[in-house]
Order: sequence, then C-alpha cells, then structure tokens
Amino acid sequence: MENTVLDFKNHFNDYVQNLETYIMFQIKQRTIELTDELTKKDRKPIALSMGAPVDMVPKFVIETLKNCLDDPSIHTYSTPKGEKYFLEAVSKRMKERFNVDINPNTEVFSLIGSKEGIANLIRELINPTTNIKNKDIIMVPDPGYASYGEMIKVSGGLCYGLPLTKENNYMPNLDLVLEQMKKDGLNPAKIKALVINYPNNPLGATATKEYLQSCVDFCIKHHIMLISDNAYSEIYFDENDKPLSILELKDAKNVAVEFHSFSKPYAMTGWRIGWVCGNSQIVSMFGKLKSTIDTGVFKALQLAGAKLLNSKEGEEYIQNANKNLKIKLEGFVNGLKELGWPDIEVPKATFYLWVKTPPRYNGDSKKFCDEMLEKSGIVAVPGHAFGVNGKGYVRLSITASKENLDAVIKRMKQDGHTYN
Repeated sequence: MENTVLDFKNHFNDYVQNLETYIMFQIKQRTIELTDELTKKDRKPIALSMGAPVDMVPKFVIETLKNCLDDPSIHTYSTPKGEKYFLEAVSKRMKERFNVDINPNTEVFSLIGSKEGIANLIRELINPTTNIKNKDIIMVPDPGYASYGEMIKVSGGLCYGLPLTKENNYMPNLDLVLEQMKKDGLNPAKIKALVINYPNNPLGATATKEYLQSCVDFCIKHHIMLISDNAYSEIYFDENDKPLSILELKDAKNVAVEFHSFSKPYAMTGWRIGWVCGNSQIVSMFGKLKSTIDTGVFKALQLAGAKLLNSKEGEEYIQNANKNLKIKLEGFVNGLKELGWPDIEVPKATFYLWVKTPPRYNGDSKKFCDEMLEKSGIVAVPGHAFGVNGKGYVRLSITASKENLDAVIKRMKQDGHTYN
C-alpha cells in the first residue's frame, strides 16, 4: 500500500490558520538563507532586529543557579503560582523600585516570560467568535509589540489600535480613540482591556505620570481592564527620570495588572521567567488557566531570579548595562546623522531606535530593509510590522556590540544606504 502524507491543516481552527508567522522569525529565516552568500563578500549578517540583549547574564545569577542544583528538592514540580521565595522577592522589588505594595500571597503570579503571560491573559478575556460585530475588543498601541495583534487574533478577538504618533507625543487621547471606535461601527461595550506599553517597543517612547493616571481613570470610568506591559522598565538613561509602574498611580489596583520580565534588564532571554502583579481578582482568575496548562517555572530559576532581583549585583548589572547602552546609542545616532538622517528622536529608555525610511523608498520600509539585508548584511525590521502607524519607519535594535554597530555604519556608508 502506497504511503500517503495526510494534510491536517483543516483540522486546525480558523484563528490559527489565519495567523502570520512572527515577523522576527520571518526575518531570521531569510537571514539564514543569505548568510553564506553574504559572508563570502565580507558582509556577514549583523542583527539589529531582535530585541534581545547580547551581553552575558550576571555572574551572580549563574553562581546562584549552580549552587542550588545539588538540592534534590529543587528538581521537583513547582507550583504554577510561584514559590514563596520568588513571590516575596517580587513583592520586595516592587516596593523598593516603585514604592508599590504587593501582597505576595494574592497579587503576584510567576510566568514563563511576560510574553506567555500576556498571551494567556488575553486568551482568558476573549469569548471567541468569527462574527466581527460580536468580537470582544482589546485596545493596543500602534505602533506596538508585533505579537499583541496575533495573540488577540488567535484568541478570536478584535485588535483595535491606539495611534501613537509624533503629533500626540505617543500618548493618544483615549476619549478620542473611543469616539473613533464608535464611528468605525464598533460597540465600546465589547472592550475587554486596554494594553499599554511604556517604555514602548518599537518607539522607545515613555509616558508622563499624568498620562498614565488618565489611562487608569479612563479604564475605571468605562469598566475596562488595564494591562501594563512593563518589560523595559529597567532600561533607561537618566537616574532622575526612571520609567514608572502603572501601579504607582492612584486607584490603579482597581483595574490594572502589570507584566515584568527578567529578559531585558538582565539579558536572561533564554531563562523564560517573569511575573504579573496587581489587581488580586485578575491575578487569581489568571491563575485558573495557568494551573491547568503548566506546572510552573523550574524552581532553580525562581530561586536564582529571586536572589538576583534584590541584590547589589543585580542593581550594578542594570546600571552598567544602561551606561554602556547609552554610549552605543549616542555613537550610532551620530553615525546615522552623518548618513543624512534628520530629526532622530533619541529615546529616554529601551534599546530601540525608530527612524524614517529614506524618501526615495516612498514609505516602503520593507524594500529598504530587504536591500540593507541583501546588499550589506544589515538586519533591521520594517515599521509596518508594528502596526499601520509604523509605515515609513524602521526599527533598529542597539543591542549588538559597539564593534558591530560601528561596522553597520561603515557598511551603510560604503554601500550607499544614505537618507538622501
């Protein structure tokens, strides 16, 4: 009997079938395909695409991890909520860093990275339907993290973008957005949550305390959940202007939860550990799903993370990383200016640069990024990947070594990638 390969695509639900492959994986695959060819012509790819620090993780956390691995109890199942020492460490960190009181027993839950946590919370909020008019709505920043929209789509909901533009200083008036939603024929009563992300990926934009308070007040007024993605809170360049926690604002705990990660501040992207904290009812409901689909983060990672969070070594690591990043950022911006780029907005936080596509591309940032990759081995992300308001822009991640960043500017000069 002849073997027949069966097609199972139609076994998957409509939401999954319509998903796009994550833009970073698309870019990575294309880079892999071109690597040999580019290397032969002295243009080995340099990635300015992924939002992933390349520095070594803190030595302190590695040693802590090593020292606990001989304990037999560290290898048993953990609780999905998080071990007591981890929850208490998060509570202490939130108090010392943001002056926010978090009850470790009721207001915090461990995560396999904040991305997983946000996706699972969105999944819990949406009642899936293919009927557009009946879809639950999640409001998200535009431009914003590329995964938000796909998380909402695969859950059967509707993603509604908040326009973050230079004109509104990247802090859109939520009342005006609500009015526009009504004009678009959507029912505001279907809004389940507002997602905010300050400091912002991909813009690097931050928000004022007054604006964050307006987000809290808006959500209270309209009975909307407020989800703060604060993954970049520890990447900043001014000790007197540190990013805030949404939970610092008046009455925030009435409506808000906030997601944090070890990935960005400590370069622990592969460890997959983070937390959500805030409104106790939301945290509790979130835990219902989590406890059915995973059995928690490896205890050794929780223990190492807990000790790092409130350590002198962890704080020194953050400060040194930010100082080095500021130097790299300033040097790279100067290089772009030499290439003719005007009006570059140097971010107060994050490791991203959001720059205009050269005018000759007529706003086609994908074409510009494709040419940079194919000709020069420079890997960047076209702005449209982050939303409709990203058209005509490119996101550059300044996490590469200074040597590689200098090499990028040199290649751009040699290969004609100028602004004009």
